[in-house]
Amino acid sequence: MESKGTYNFRIFSLEIIGIVIALLFLVPFYFVIVNSMKTFGELLINSANLPQSLNFANYVKVWGIMKFPQVFLNSLLITVFSNIGLVVISSMAAYRLVRKPSRFNNLIFLAFVAAMVIPFQSIMIPLVRVGSQIGIMDSIPGVVICYFGFGVSLNVFLYHGFIKSIPMEIEESAKVDGSSTYGVFWKIVFPLLKPMTVTVVLLNSLWIWNDFLLPQLVLSSPELRTIPLATYSFFGQYTKQWDLALAALVLGVLPIVIFFLAMQKHVIEGITAGSVKG
Repeated sequence: MESKGTYNFRIFSLEIIGIVIALLFLVPFYFVIVNSMKTFGELLINSANLPQSLNFANYVKVWGIMKFPQVFLNSLLITVFSNIGLVVISSMAAYRLVRKPSRFNNLIFLAFVAAMVIPFQSIMIPLVRVGSQIGIMDSIPGVVICYFGFGVSLNVFLYHGFIKSIPMEIEESAKVDGSSTYGVFWKIVFPLLKPMTVTVVLLNSLWIWNDFLLPQLVLSSPELRTIPLATYSFFGQYTKQWDLALAALVLGVLPIVIFFLAMQKHVIEGITAGSVKG
């Protein structure tokens, strides 16, 4: 027997509201993309209109001024190596905290959770002083190490909750077969963490790729600039080159948007798998 009234006015209204909200979120993207193809004078006259012609001259100028291949490589190296370190450190730490419960481990986990609420602005000056003393300033490895420290708390928290849902029986059978603790983790547990690992990598990438403040504090050499730092160069004290800045924003955002769209399917699959686990 067919169900009646599955599509009614209430569902239709919710769909319309969802479409309107989505369009509101897309408005900033419209202004950025449209105005990035205008001249500076055309942008000032009317920023809401479509460009008179598809003009990619701004992108050509920005590519050379920013030295885009170099800043793109810097951002890519920082994002990739930070993600690798955070995934390895956080997953192993969370596994230890879950599988070896004790007062000390519970205290360590509480410390990780408490660190999540500390604002970055409150530790900027100590970070610069300590970083200068240990020699990690003005280097890509130094920025990566800083991201390890600032990102591990949230990552451990996410992995901690996911590992609890993995049955102990799987690990116990592997130990009976003679597998070591590291073997159990890397061969049995870590593959099961794929949904959470994809989510963690996506969240970290969105944060690290678009981060401005930490690279601004640590990196001072022009050849080490990331994309956000290079984009900031178009905003001077007395002039703001909006036409070039918007083109730079499009070039900087495009890679991470493509990455997000490619990973979104895996994140949804991970959430679905986690909802029915156990």
